[in-house]
Amino acid sequence: MNAAQGFTVLIPARLASTRLPDKPLADIAGVPMVVRVAQRALQSGANRCVVAADDARIVQACQAHGVQALLTRTDHPSGSDRLAEACAQLELPDDAVVVNVQGDEPLIEPRLIDAVAAELQSRHDCVMSTAAHAIASADDFLNPNVVKVVLDRAGTALYFSRAPIAWWRDGMAALQAGPASAVLPSPAPLRHIGIYGYRAGFLRQFPVLEPAPLERTESLEQLRVLWHGQRIAVHLTEHAPGPGVDTPQDLQRVRELLQASR
Repeated sequence: MNAAQGFTVLIPARLASTRLPDKPLADIAGVPMVVRVAQRALQSGANRCVVAADDARIVQACQAHGVQALLTRTDHPSGSDRLAEACAQLELPDDAVVVNVQGDEPLIEPRLIDAVAAELQSRHDCVMSTAAHAIASADDFLNPNVVKVVLDRAGTALYFSRAPIAWWRDGMAALQAGPASAVLPSPAPLRHIGIYGYRAGFLRQFPVLEPAPLERTESLEQLRVLWHGQRIAVHLTEHAPGPGVDTPQDLQRVRELLQASR
């Protein structure tokens, strides 16, 4: 796939975090985490990378490192709502492609950002794009914190779930000896990667769409898109993404990985 052209990366950043206080400002080798994310995103083919923050301290930290940032409201219920406000502040046209990179992914692969943008630019039948990779471990397949996705023939998402899907007929028998020895079905189930491309016009509409019952059941916001009859294109990558940061243990792991790579 050719590299995407003419897209914007938006990084939502919220200061409040129950498991890791002040998470966007967490130090990673002398640089705040959200700045690390932006620096990785700027290695992609994006025309612009902007942090959408809920606190002036995040904006100041970004500006101190030469990263563009803007202040958004503090009462947004989700990152998508925050990005919708950012689109309005930036006055992006409806057909502009925006890639949402999470602010706790300091090891995000720039090529993955390009691929998600290019996927949406090539799929005019879709309002969003995302990514997935094959699951090799039965433990991951059974883990409700690992979101799975199933696709149609065109590579469009049919459903996202925390449940192990697609489930094969002999699955229970295969798992009786324990997940460690289980052989997963072929083709391999897919793990959803939490990166999204949007058309800016749809992103502005998304917060006012009625939440879906399935969205509430699964706690997966992207199911709102499918429930309203819209389509999400899925880029398949061979590589799992680098670890994100949700806890102090995650933060230490990322620090060690960066140190080892030097």
